[in-house]
Order: sequence, then structure tokens, then C-alpha cells
Amino acid sequence: MSDTTGNSWQSERDADGILWLTFDKPGTSANVLSSVVLAQLDALLAPLAAQPPRGVALISAKASGFAAGADIKEFTSLTDEASGYALIRGGQQVLDRLESLPCPTVAAIHGFALGGGLELALACRYRVAAGDERLSLGLPEVQLGIHPGFGGTVRSVRLAGVRTAMQMMLTGKPLRAQAALAAGLVDRLVPADQLRAAARELVLAPPAPRRAPLAQRLLSSAPFRPLVRRSLIAQVARRAPREHYPAPYAMIDLWSRYGAHGPRAFEAEARSIAHLFTTATARNLVRVFLLQDRLKSGGGKAAAAVHNVHVVGAGVMGGDIAAWAALRGFNVTLQDRAAEYVQPALQRAAELFDKRLKDPAKNAAARARLKPDVEGAGVPAADLVIEAIFENLEAKQALYATLEARMKPGALLATNTSSIMLEPLAARLAQPARLVGLHFFNPVAQMPLVEIVHAAGTDPAAVQLASAFARRLDKLPLPCRSAPGFIVNRVLTPYLYEAMLAAQEGVPLAAIDRSATAFGMPMGPIELVDVVGLDVASHVGEIIAAELGRPVVQIARLSELLAARQLGRKSGQGFYPWQDGKAVKPPAGAAAPADLIDRLMLVMVNECVACLREGVATDADLIDAAVIFGSGFAPFRGGPLSYARSRGVPALQARLAQLAATYGERFRPDPGWSQFT
Repeated sequence: MSDTTGNSWQSERDADGILWLTFDKPGTSANVLSSVVLAQLDALLAPLAAQPPRGVALISAKASGFAAGADIKEFTSLTDEASGYALIRGGQQVLDRLESLPCPTVAAIHGFALGGGLELALACRYRVAAGDERLSLGLPEVQLGIHPGFGGTVRSVRLAGVRTAMQMMLTGKPLRAQAALAAGLVDRLVPADQLRAAARELVLAPPAPRRAPLAQRLLSSAPFRPLVRRSLIAQVARRAPREHYPAPYAMIDLWSRYGAHGPRAFEAEARSIAHLFTTATARNLVRVFLLQDRLKSGGGKAAAAVHNVHVVGAGVMGGDIAAWAALRGFNVTLQDRAAEYVQPALQRAAELFDKRLKDPAKNAAARARLKPDVEGAGVPAADLVIEAIFENLEAKQALYATLEARMKPGALLATNTSSIMLEPLAARLAQPARLVGLHFFNPVAQMPLVEIVHAAGTDPAAVQLASAFARRLDKLPLPCRSAPGFIVNRVLTPYLYEAMLAAQEGVPLAAIDRSATAFGMPMGPIELVDVVGLDVASHVGEIIAAELGRPVVQIARLSELLAARQLGRKSGQGFYPWQDGKAVKPPAGAAAPADLIDRLMLVMVNECVACLREGVATDADLIDAAVIFGSGFAPFRGGPLSYARSRGVPALQARLAQLAATYGERFRPDPGWSQFT
């Protein structure tokens, strides 16, 4: 790929003889290391070996941070291992040139240095960083199905030791300021306004470069590597099977073979990542990353006008939406029928703030932004009112009648309904165009997706405002048409019911869940029903079935549990007993039938095709994004419709026909398959 936007580096030599290289990629809010950007840097470095300056300091002109990593879009153009190797080896050689300069080199870091951005900093002799809460140093490439490729698998181990470096690379989690200093990734932490001065001082009075502690260096020696390797593999195997996620195992293999020593380690790193680029896992995880970027770009700036948020309904969803909004800086009033219903939500909010905000002043400020409001006094001042009461059309309509009359002109009314369409909800409103769906997922603090639901008559400005609000909450807004169950609940419901039908046929519960997690789902469908709540799952299923004109699937065991008020995790008993928030599952028992995975997954895929045919989302990518980010669908498979393409559309149509012949009409291939490619 080529940059046509000019040079990303400005070069300036100061009075002390220090060469300052300022990274400022044109046209972007964050610096990324494309092949062109690296070539531009190489052209600046080439003359310095023969005529070195007093020192070289790299610094970013971007307010956002130092560098976000490699240009991910370049990865999509790689056609084979040879092209991947050429891209990576070229980048390695630029950083090798930087590392070998015969003068002190310093990376002056603020904000983030991630992936290739951190690898660029690791190629410098020293690193100084602005030690505030924004600092984030990480090697998250494993989340793309690859590993560091610009020397990061070698230099990180040399600097921080195998334990710390591998923890960073295998989990993809970044280190904050104090942890980065303790790990040796940075030499000094300073206030942001002293960053340049500290970099200058390291050049003018260079200390001995950091190395990993002796004990850590010994772990990378040949006698100890096999022991550490076994430990690392055991750690990874608990979370990621090799056949699904090969990258972490490739990292361990590189280190165990070369111990982060010598030029062969860099060469092997390039060969390894070049191979990983060609795997289905990497291609799909890169696809997921780009889908996430697409959703992020949909927010815009419109939510700047939203300051005050009023939430009606202090149950689990409403209370947690209110808490998250307060955490993200909004002034929030939380209403319910009586103080006794609001208090548990405030307690959960306090726990969230204590977990997320360690600074006492910021913690106190968040608590002050969230106010109980039984009388609804916050409605007239609210820029956004979110309804999060129980799923009942008449109750919601009655509430809207009281709210709309008190809302200020221009304020937005949103519903967190999980299944009721917007058209009936808006039927009695004076301004139905100002009602949108803001469908959050449980748990709010962890689930990234928010479905932005609109009807044919919804004001586009209202949809944009809702999307922008979701982005300010650091969520992923996904626009979808008002339809039964929207996208996520629409496609999850047949999946969950198919699992319960299999259980009714005698398949062991734990075997059903194991089949789904072996496929790559984050938890099994039986456990998920318990987590969602049997009452919620049943109610949503009935609403969706009625609106789609389908018969309600009858599950005897579900009816028994509902009658006994055994509703899943929240009651301590559902399909499974629950202790300390975890399902108590029986021993392994019999294996699941061979066709169970196809029953579970293809009934979901078929529903996705129906959503696409009906235009619930504008394209297949958005449906894949909804199911990945809203349900945790196996990311390495790229989404249910991407999975369908990988298996072949004609083959899946034939398989669905077979399942329909065996199990019933619910598997009949949707008419949309004829247009799906």
C-alpha cells in the first residue's frame, strides 16, 4: 500500500546536537506504522550511522499517543507467506537500523504505545514516558491471531524477562505507568510537560541500558526453557486451544527455540508471523478488528449536547446503564417506584466505581454524578431519557405518556427494550420520531455492543445522537431496523431453544455446553440461559415467536423450572445449581450426538440469513458484528455469516435440508440463502 499524504516524520536538530524525529502521520488522529511510514523513517536513519548526532529522540505530535501499531489494513492485502515475510522483514530491518545507531536513542512516549508502536520504542536504547493514567504500553497482536513481528518477541524478553514479556504478549493486555516502570519497559516516568526535557537528559547523560533481571535472564537459558515452556503452554491451553488460536503457541515456540538470542530469533519471528498471516484465524480476527473500527466510526460528535441522563428502571439493566453513564462522565438521575428499588443499583454502582476508579477524587466525583430520583425530578433537565423497565408494551406506553409531557424540547427518549418493536412503543407519542432503541447487553460493564434501533419514521438525527452517546460510553453502536428481537436476541433465541430441545431429548446438559465451547463459544447455551434468566429467555422467546408468526417451542423442563421460580443464576438454581456466581456442572457423562453442533450453529446462521433478507441490518458484515460483539460468537470464525461462507453456501443449504427432514421445519433453509454469497 502507498501513502499519498506526505511525510510522517519531521526532523530537527537542536542546539545540543540531538536529532528530534517527530512522528505525525498526516490525516489521522493516531500514528500507525505503515510500510511507507517505516520507509520514510529508514531514509532519515540511513545517513546517521556514518555521521551520528549527539543522540536521537523519537516523539509523537499526536495528542492521542505515541503510536497505535502497524497499519492493520495492510495485512488484508497479503496474499501468501512470501508477501507477509517481505512486509515484516522490511520493518524489522528499519528497527534494526535504529537499534544499531552509534549514539543514544530515546523514545519519548505519551498516551499509548501499542503493538508496532511499542516495538519501535523497544528498538531505542531508552524510553521515557508521561506517567499519567493515559499511559498504556502493550503488545496486543495475539488479538489479531498473530504475534509481534518487528522484533517484539525478542526485545521484550530481553528487556522485561520472559515472564513479564510473555504475559503481555499471550494476553494482549497493556501495562499502565507504574507496572511498565517496574517491568523495565520504561526507564523513567515524568509529568507530561517534562517529557522532552527528560528525553534530552537521557541523551546527554546516558545511564547503562536496562536489561532483564538476572533471574529472568537465566529462565531464557537453554537448561530452563523446557520447564518454562511447559508452564506457559499449560497457561494458554486453559483459555485458547491450539487449533483455534495458534499464535500464542507460536510465540512460546519461538522463545523456547531461540531464547530471544541472536539474529536467527528475528528471522524466525518474521517467518512465523508470515505463516500466521495466512491462517483462517488471523484473517478472521483482522476482520473482527476492522468490523469494530467500522462501528466505532459510526458515532460522530453529536453527543456533545448530552450532559444529563435520566434512567427509569433501577433493575439490573437500568441500574447498570446508569452506573456506566456516570462512570463515563454523565450526570445521571435514576428513578424507580421507591428508594428500596434504587438502593441495590447504587450499591452495584459503588462496586463498579471502586473497581474502575482507584483515584479517590475521581471515585467520589463519579458517585456524585449518580443520584437517586424516585420522584423523577431529573426528567425536565435531561438531554436523554432511557426507559429500562420490564418488557410490557402497555406499561412502557403508559410511562412514555408521563415522561414525554415533562421532557424538554429536543430531548431524546430511548428504550432499552430487548424484544418489543419501536412502532407499537411509539404509537401514542406526540413525537414518535424522537424514540430510539438503545439496547444494551448484560453485563453492561463488559459487553461492548449497543443496538441502535430505529423505525421507518425515526428521525435520523435521533439515531445519530443515540450512536454518538453510545460511543461516549465507549460502546460499539450498531444500527438496526426495528424488527422482532432486533438482531442479537433474534438469532440467539433459536440457538438457546435448540439446546434446550436437545436436553429434552436426553443429551446431557454439560455435553451440550461442551460442544458449544469446543466450537468456540464463550459459554455453553444451557449455562447462557441460566445467566440470562429463564424468565427473560422464555418471555423474549414468546414475544419473538408471536411477532414472527411462529409456534412457541415447548420445553417441559423450562416450564417446570419457571413454575418453581428457579430462574437461573439470579435465583441460585436453574438448569444448573449456582454457587458463588458459578454454575455447578455434573461430571462429563455421555458425549453429545455428532450432529449437535450443526443443530446449534446452523439454526443460528439460518436466522442471520433471515435478518439479512429482511434488511434488519444493511449488510452481512453488520449482522456478523452484532452477533460477535453482542453474544461473543467465536471471533476466530469471523461471525456466523462468515462461517457460512467458509463452509460453502450450497453445502449449508443441503445440510439444513437434511436437518429439517430429521428434526423439523425450524431448519428449513431461509429464502434469503438464494441471494447470499
